[in-house]
Amino acid sequence: VSMSGGISASIATSRLRAEGMGSNDHAVPFLNQDYEALRQQCLETGCLFQDPSFLAEPPSLGFKELAPYSAKTRDVEWMRPTELTDDPQFILGGATRTDICQGALGDCWLLAAIASLTLNERLLHRVVPHGQSFQEDYAGIFHFQFWQFGEWVDVVIDDRLPTKNGELMFVHSAEGNEFWSALLEKAYSKLNGSYEALSGGSTTEGFEDFTGGVSEMYDLRKAPRDLYRIISKALDRGSLLGCSIDITSAFDMESVTFKKLVKGHAYSVTGLKQVDYQGQVERLIRVRNPWGQVEWTGAWSDNSPEWDELDPTEREDLHLQMEDGEFWMSFQEFLRQFSRLEICNLTADALSEDGLSHWNTIKFHGMWRRGSTAGGCRNHPNTFWINPQYKITLLEEDDDPEDDEVACSFLVALMQKDRRRYRGQGQDMHTIGFAIYEVRDKQYRGCQNVHLKKDFFLTHSSCARSETFINLREVSNRLSLPPGEYLIVPSTFESGQEADFVLRVFTEKQSETEELDDIISADLEDEDLISEDDVDDAFKSMFAQLAGEVDSDHQFECLAGCVLSDKDLKTDGFSMESCRTMVNLMDKDGSARLGLIEFQILWNKIRKWLVIYREYDMDKSGSMSSYEMRLAVESAGFKLNNRLNQVLVARYAENEAIDFDNFICCLVKLEAMFRSFQQLDKEGEGVAEMNITEVGPGNHSLHFNKLPCLSAACGLCVV
Repeated sequence: VSMSGGISASIATSRLRAEGMGSNDHAVPFLNQDYEALRQQCLETGCLFQDPSFLAEPPSLGFKELAPYSAKTRDVEWMRPTELTDDPQFILGGATRTDICQGALGDCWLLAAIASLTLNERLLHRVVPHGQSFQEDYAGIFHFQFWQFGEWVDVVIDDRLPTKNGELMFVHSAEGNEFWSALLEKAYSKLNGSYEALSGGSTTEGFEDFTGGVSEMYDLRKAPRDLYRIISKALDRGSLLGCSIDITSAFDMESVTFKKLVKGHAYSVTGLKQVDYQGQVERLIRVRNPWGQVEWTGAWSDNSPEWDELDPTEREDLHLQMEDGEFWMSFQEFLRQFSRLEICNLTADALSEDGLSHWNTIKFHGMWRRGSTAGGCRNHPNTFWINPQYKITLLEEDDDPEDDEVACSFLVALMQKDRRRYRGQGQDMHTIGFAIYEVRDKQYRGCQNVHLKKDFFLTHSSCARSETFINLREVSNRLSLPPGEYLIVPSTFESGQEADFVLRVFTEKQSETEELDDIISADLEDEDLISEDDVDDAFKSMFAQLAGEVDSDHQFECLAGCVLSDKDLKTDGFSMESCRTMVNLMDKDGSARLGLIEFQILWNKIRKWLVIYREYDMDKSGSMSSYEMRLAVESAGFKLNNRLNQVLVARYAENEAIDFDNFICCLVKLEAMFRSFQQLDKEGEGVAEMNITEVGPGNHSLHFNKLPCLSAACGLCVV
């Protein structure tokens, strides 16, 4: 049975994930490159590794400002650390924040995340594996591990780095002979397609890719009253924190305020301290600029007079803790100067709670595809319902005796996949968000195998939603709702925008979460009930006159003529493919032509399907939209899940429209597939086995066993 590549790949991926593939201890080799095998091969041959999948050539640098032949890439030379210095070191004296100095690339957001990572050695070495050096068994090959959309991947690189005039172009260490941060940046560039793909971003993106955690963002102009406590607890737990100053126009980007703070630039928060200042408690916060030099010059900066008021021992202790580019400022001044704070929770602990309660987590991998599952936001009522749908059942309220309201805390995080990779083709992040609906209707409560349709969303308002639709990689919100059943609908803002996504749900108490999708089934009529006596004389006469004993091509000219008499249908009649499909469905004796009864049954089907086609051609355009087709196929008796609807649209839609010929061809193939599968599924268990003699013509593989019923078998008819 021929299977859709996407479906078979999904089954294989799910199996590997269940076996632990994708964990930090069992990372997926990126581009199937095995670090240990490649390294051993280089050691045996005595050749330094040259990465064929990320070449030391101009396209690896970028596509616009760093495009081949651009001014910024002129005279670039790729050099190994062993060529740049006599004593290269991977990590020298431990990884510290001074190892991350920004170069000629606008990836301060990434470097701020790396700087925070150095504060937690255990986390750092999940990303930067131990045992790498330029001395012991050096082979010019290194590897790093990143969390990507639900799984950890192991990225292999060679150590050829872009340089100009013998100096590293991009991130570098304050120590001239230390290279772990430059190699880490290269591995992350490879993962995203090029160095320039890293230009511009949110620190939370780096945070999550280094930890697999979940991030939250706070607007400091509307900061919660207990933000100092939240930051303190986050730092104590090893959470990663970043902050930035919003820009109001492109002219503001990386402009420096009169007190030496940089707008539109990513900083990392590295510490908090309360000190006794002039008889009162002063709360201080420590911030680091990945540039390394430009520092705050206001109150509590390095040489400000406020330090003279402190006990000398305390003053010296606080100064000793600072690195280059790092500074203290008062917490109130921090709230005034900075615009937003980003916190990455490593285990999604509730930062606003005193207890370190562990959250239950679940993730779904989904996709938006034009015409089938890319419905856009609620501004598009005709298509919003086709978006993927996920049900969450909140079972227990929070343990919060101070709060009289019965509610359940949970966090929803929606992340779009791989968008940086498309920047070189002129694409970027989509604007994404989600809406949440309470499911109160009796006919829907407790249901699993149903995809809610347009009417539900026209008659129900959302009870919660993402704070905004935004063009970030991830949008997340912490929410609190009463116990009950809820529906989460993730979407892009505009309809028809394609992307893969990961939806993660973190609940404080026990909950049940599942994708809401239709079960695959078919309501097939019993064809044995029709005999020759049931055929009226007029049809017999037409059949004898127009078809008789002639071949099937002439028979279908008759059918085509009848269909073409309906002038409001957009069709040129039945294509040769449609005709052959109809013969394959109805030809029971293998004669390659249809007898009277077979022709009558087919005629009845086509007339029934014509009525359905007219009903769901809602704008009477003569063709159906792809989402109208989804309803029409269900009306014809076939329930399909999201994945199979995507396959149908890809196969039968032209510019997201389906004409009558394609509609009939689709239904005929669906019915043939269901009838064939039912014959092979002898035990009625949704599993079919076949030998080589049972494989029909035109199918490619010979055997499938214990695969989900129609997820696999749909390839029989539509691929």
